Amino acid sequence: MAHPPDAEAFQGFGRHPGWPAKLGPLLTGAGAVALRPPKLRDGAAWSRTRLRDRVYLQKWEPTSIGSWQERNSTMAWPAQWSALRSLGRRGLALPFTITVQGELAGQLTVGNIVRGALRSGWIGYWVTERLAGGGVATAAVALAVDHCFGPVGLHRLEATVRPENQPSLRVLEKSGFRREGMFERYLDVAGDWRDHYVYGLTMEEVPEGAVEVLVREGRARRP
Repeated sequence: MAHPPDAEAFQGFGRHPGWPAKLGPLLTGAGAVALRPPKLRDGAAWSRTRLRDRVYLQKWEPTSIGSWQERNSTMAWPAQWSALRSLGRRGLALPFTITVQGELAGQLTVGNIVRGALRSGWIGYWVTERLAGGGVATAAVALAVDHCFGPVGLHRLEATVRPENQPSLRVLEKSGFRREGMFERYLDVAGDWRDHYVYGLTMEEVPEGAVEVLVREGRARRP
């Protein structure tokens, strides 16, 4: 028998535990990585980064209405920022801007947050091509994992990644996520239905914290 989540999970009243929040920094080869809530004034830097890195980002992101230029223009940011802020305030998501040395470097979102007996959410992220491979995404995910399993009070996180996206798979594995299976033809990406691996992580699997694992392995340092 399948059990639905507790009805309490869908109420969405009040602030989400652990939100808003500023996390980090963690020191990586690329610089000091931190997470903070998105700001309206992020629009120019966000648009500039997304337009510059179109070829790098578009092949991994869900197909959507409108051109890349339209969806990632400076004018598109206020609506996205407002929607993210609303989800955070309603306790349905944890939207973050990833920064390196205080400058916008990407985004990370913990979404589809369900409370009650499930206490779960998914995690997604992107970083600018210039900083790819510098440990930025790994540090950002580790900070988010520890926050979710700490102040936010979640028990499980999951992520879906295309098998071809080896750098993103490595980010998850460095943070303790394990592969649970394959979702066939799961998501429309770049104009076609793509298979995705599903990765999962529960709080019992990182008792010392994901950040501590990175630090111990020499992948990041605390200030």
